[in-house]
Amino acid sequence: PFYCNSLLVCCKILSVLNQCVGMESFQPGRLNNEFEAKCGYAIILMALYWCTECMPLAVTALLPVVLFPMMGIMESGAVCVQYLKDSNMLFIGGLLVAIAVENWNLHKRIALRVLLVVGVRPALLMSGFMGVTAFLSMWISNTATTAMMVPIAQAVLGQLCATEAGQDERELQVEGKDNQAFELDTKAPQEEDTKQDLLLTKGMSLSVCYSASIGGTATLTGTTPNLILKGQMDEIFPGNGDVINFASWFGFAFPNMIIMLILSWLWLQFMYMGFNMKKSFGCGKKNEGDKEAFAVMKEEYRKLGSMTFAEGAVLTIFVLLVVMWFTREPGFMPGWATVLFNKDGAFVTDGTVAIFMSTLFFIIPSRPFCCGSAEEEEGEAGEEGKKKQKAPAALLNWHVVHERMPWNIILLLGGGFALASGSEASGLSQWLGESLAPLQSIPPFGISLLLCLLVGTFTECSSNTATTTLFLPILASMATAIRLHPLYVMLPCTICASLAFMLPVATPPNAIVFSYGNLKVMDMVKAGFMLNMIGILTINMGINTWGDAMFQLSTFPDWANITHGTKP
Repeated sequence: PFYCNSLLVCCKILSVLNQCVGMESFQPGRLNNEFEAKCGYAIILMALYWCTECMPLAVTALLPVVLFPMMGIMESGAVCVQYLKDSNMLFIGGLLVAIAVENWNLHKRIALRVLLVVGVRPALLMSGFMGVTAFLSMWISNTATTAMMVPIAQAVLGQLCATEAGQDERELQVEGKDNQAFELDTKAPQEEDTKQDLLLTKGMSLSVCYSASIGGTATLTGTTPNLILKGQMDEIFPGNGDVINFASWFGFAFPNMIIMLILSWLWLQFMYMGFNMKKSFGCGKKNEGDKEAFAVMKEEYRKLGSMTFAEGAVLTIFVLLVVMWFTREPGFMPGWATVLFNKDGAFVTDGTVAIFMSTLFFIIPSRPFCCGSAEEEEGEAGEEGKKKQKAPAALLNWHVVHERMPWNIILLLGGGFALASGSEASGLSQWLGESLAPLQSIPPFGISLLLCLLVGTFTECSSNTATTTLFLPILASMATAIRLHPLYVMLPCTICASLAFMLPVATPPNAIVFSYGNLKVMDMVKAGFMLNMIGILTINMGINTWGDAMFQLSTFPDWANITHGTKP
């Protein structure tokens, strides 16, 4: 019923818009030609479908393939080619690496190893969970990271709370024997301990889902909006000189992520645990509950066994990929790609590196050839009784990739690029930019702050992918019209699109944590509102300090001075 009602509402709104699109002339000062209006109609249609989810998001993203050719905005071939650009290849390569890491449980080994080092005292445990979750979320999907970390957190917390409850009960029984009158007050401490355990569980659960969203902002492949920004920059400003690549994104976003993570930890610590240094940070001797909770993590790590050849191979490829990404075009010196391949053009990109390294997973065996395969079968030819060893399987096979690859996200990326291209071809981008020209009277930092607040609010009720897809072309047109560096507004708004902390439905990590039943909606709203404010202020601080120094944001670049093509 929800989807049907949403579709009916969309149809009623679109019926009015359809009358406007069908008009032969438009009011002066509103739209310059019919192609601008038709493109705007397509964007509004897709925005309504994305917000209400009356159709799957990926199916909505395919609408430009039908609408743009029928409206005469773009030829079919020009639209379809937008769905598999360089940014999509970078996304696919990054996902293949993430799938290989998940397939061999390397992420779980890393997580448990770090948690064993950190310990189980509440404040240190929360910092450990947040740090590990954020790090893993930089490389694999936020959803997969949260789905893995939450059960570990629940198991450790369950053991910690159960042991402390048993220990308190034993202490009360001993004290009750010495002082019979003390039995009258035994109920209150137990209720207080239960309340503290519930607060600890809520704080730890929220720390996992929030750090997953924060960690995804640190790398270009960490979450989809980051790749949408790169794709939109390359589409709208083709001469930007690869201003957004893996190294430049990491240089800006990683310090911002660290600051956000620390401030988020402090806020959750204050909200749910207080600042009792002795109890929270483990000053003093470990109690029985700490030891047993630590034993739970140690047992989980023991079940993984020693590191296998496959895990070592995946880790090696992963490290090599990251190193090649950083050194391809570091910015402060010529990278290996510039020296070897890119002297006469951008032949090798981050997407090239990602696909090259990810193909190694389908070539390198999961065990040494000398060990063969565990499966042996009788020889079909030759002497009877002889057996032949099968070649060991590769680190990845297509069946695993097909099951775990989020193909819908690839179509969403393509739909965003198609919308941006259609806006340029129809002249809608130029019209939007001119309409937003009065914003030039507002100081740049004020524009950035207001837009971040708008995007941060919008992303609470819509997919972060859909949010960035809709907003980035408009922001690019606005920046060009008021002669402001496009990254000054596009970069902070892209990161803000990932800061969906207030509602369970805002992002999959929130929904996963909420499904465990320890949280209420108001718990997430109270904690998430402050984190949204922290994130927006931190991002704007970064864009006006080290971001300005990195990207020269105080000047309007030559590559942004483009001429918008208008359909005749």
